[in-house]
Amino acid sequence: MLRRRPRSGALLRLFATSCRRSSLHPSRPHLPTPAALPPPPPVAKKVPFTVSAHGRSWSDPYHWMRDTSDPDLAALLAAENTYADAFVGSAGGGGLRARLAAEMRARLPPSAATPPQPWGPWLYYQYVPEGKEYPVLSRKLRPLGGLARALLDYLSGSEKEQVLLDWNEVAEKNGYVHIGSCRISPDHRFLAYTVDTSGGELFSLEVKDLQTQNVVFSSPDKGIVSLAWAHSCESLFYTVCDETLRPNQVFCKKLQSDEPEFLVFTEKDVNCCVDITSTKDFRYMTVFVMESDNVREGLWPIRKRVDKVQYFLEHHNGFFYILTNAPVNGTEPTTEGYYLARCRAEKSLVDRWQTVAFPGSDCTIQDMDIFHDNLVLFLQKNGTPLFCAIDMPIDDDVQEGKELDDLNPWYFPIPSNLCSIVPGSNNDFMSSTYRLVVSSPVIPDLTVDYDLRRRTFTILHQEEVTSLSANLGTAGLQSNVSSIKQNLQTVENSQSWSDLSNLFSCKRIEVISHDGVLIPLLILYSREAHCHGESPGILYGYGAYGEELDKNWCSERLSLLSRGWVLAFADVRGGGGDLSWHLAGTKAKKINSIQDFAACGMHLIKEGLVHQNRLCAIGCSAGGLLVGAVINMLPDLFSAAVLKVPFLDICNTMLDPTLPLTVLDYEEFGDPNIPDEFEAICSYSPYDNLSPGVCYPPVLVTASFNDTRVGVWEAAKWVAKVRDITCPSCSRSIILKTNMQSGHFGEGGRFMHCDETAFEYAFLMKALGLDDISMT
Repeated sequence: MLRRRPRSGALLRLFATSCRRSSLHPSRPHLPTPAALPPPPPVAKKVPFTVSAHGRSWSDPYHWMRDTSDPDLAALLAAENTYADAFVGSAGGGGLRARLAAEMRARLPPSAATPPQPWGPWLYYQYVPEGKEYPVLSRKLRPLGGLARALLDYLSGSEKEQVLLDWNEVAEKNGYVHIGSCRISPDHRFLAYTVDTSGGELFSLEVKDLQTQNVVFSSPDKGIVSLAWAHSCESLFYTVCDETLRPNQVFCKKLQSDEPEFLVFTEKDVNCCVDITSTKDFRYMTVFVMESDNVREGLWPIRKRVDKVQYFLEHHNGFFYILTNAPVNGTEPTTEGYYLARCRAEKSLVDRWQTVAFPGSDCTIQDMDIFHDNLVLFLQKNGTPLFCAIDMPIDDDVQEGKELDDLNPWYFPIPSNLCSIVPGSNNDFMSSTYRLVVSSPVIPDLTVDYDLRRRTFTILHQEEVTSLSANLGTAGLQSNVSSIKQNLQTVENSQSWSDLSNLFSCKRIEVISHDGVLIPLLILYSREAHCHGESPGILYGYGAYGEELDKNWCSERLSLLSRGWVLAFADVRGGGGDLSWHLAGTKAKKINSIQDFAACGMHLIKEGLVHQNRLCAIGCSAGGLLVGAVINMLPDLFSAAVLKVPFLDICNTMLDPTLPLTVLDYEEFGDPNIPDEFEAICSYSPYDNLSPGVCYPPVLVTASFNDTRVGVWEAAKWVAKVRDITCPSCSRSIILKTNMQSGHFGEGGRFMHCDETAFEYAFLMKALGLDDISMT
């Protein structure tokens, strides 16, 4: 689960008081035009409160913010929003934020659509209507070919689009929408989906009959997470959360019956969550495993639960195929990835496993998908994602595990400069085509179909980027606009890969961390606009839950790249990769993530990629903890930062097991009930390690009032404490912006996202004194 998503001389003069930090930042070639200083920042009240743990006690005068119903908190957040708007609103003479938002919106096409994906008799697709924020899920019947058939389809009206779910209608009705799970039944008659209309991620469930367009079932429960259909389509399974938002129960509802939903399974271990999925052929459900149309016969445990041993299961032709890191022949569980095993899909034989394949040297298996004629494996080799397909069925007489290459895999052709491959829906078990979305910082999203039978591929679509000439910025980049357009057209008109690497440098290097470990760092900049030793830059980090740092194409970044900014993405320990990379940044080893991020920042400055007084940082959710900890450790490293819904008050949060997700986070950050693990958390907690009197860089902190993953008080407490105890001059550039309607993942609309990003970019430019540089 995701938890916790250089200062200029002119700016110093605005604050007009003595500051030790000023001597660290010499004058720069481009200085901002002085602007009116916003009113003094709000001052939060203090209420005495003492926290105690393991024989220690400390004061927390901002603990009162935990009560989100306190009118004083609402008033404080409103005042903070006013201050933040005034601070950023003065950037660039008062219009920078609006100009940036207009640039970003202009790059988005008026409407957008995904290529239709076949499944059974239908073509399913999503599109965003012109001028709308959210997608619409629709389908059409598949054409069967021939003029006569096309005419018949036209006369019968069968070629017409059927709208299944319009996110925009839900948003207009409720003011907010977040669609969670969305599942079509195997017979294509029903649509089950979960929806959150408050931002608190307490999803409700609705089931829609697509023949009548009527809602035929609404669960009375809130906090529904995952959904799965039985093969017969008579039953729908779903998971429900407890009061701490831990999915812990599985229910089943028979749609064509007045019988109430019944409880299938309860997970009693508070350290574990429950997920419910169906195998690709819909024959089995995987909580443990049960027959999807015979659920009252009980569960089939595949293996006894063992710490750090994982299993991912699919079904094919009477076998369960399992990705696992379970011990082989008495060895310890591997943390380097998974191997492929299988067993008979019979209750009495599920414990008799055969090892099918090991990934081979320098390669790990990350995930799998299965079809009637093929098994698709998701791989990683030397930090690069790969996909391959193996013909099915695999020989019945498997005696011992083979190397993956012995199974004659077809490795999918992929472009260079690749950072992300995401599978499409791929719902049809009988299909011989596999869809991927390929993306990188220099490749606008490509939708590619791979023909598993013929071993060929077809490029279906590339994300459109409009108004390039108006938004690339400098004259040097504008001269290359025709090259960009030609590249994008080349992708659509041929089967050769194309990207924008002639305009943007995108390279992956490795940085030596404090203990000699090499940390992957992806560096992106405009070949024309970058100025060695002078450019500003942003270092992005996350480093938790084994999650990959997002490095997909993002047209919003062009507003920075065209202005000469360097964007760097640090894959620190604790984040994505194999299990060992994740574990190396958890619990007492969390300090590795923090040191890794600092090492990457210092490398950018040392190598002249970024000016020493113009390096910024951005961290979201658990990435906010990462950046906040580095700011405490090295307050002069970053000249500005953006902390988005940040996990800053980790010590106090982890000490309260009643808060959502806290107990589950013991595995990631440590159990504070254990003294050594408590001390480790205390050693880097951003809120608890602020340095009195020290000059902190400008920081924009964003929060969401209805956030159930990271309480809004974490951001508010940190900002109040920084203003209270650090340099009084510098701390005036610490600002808090709270969305009073949304949750952890924000509003979600594509135009609204442009506005939020423009606010962040305008803040950073103002903080560096670069907000008045002309873009003519």
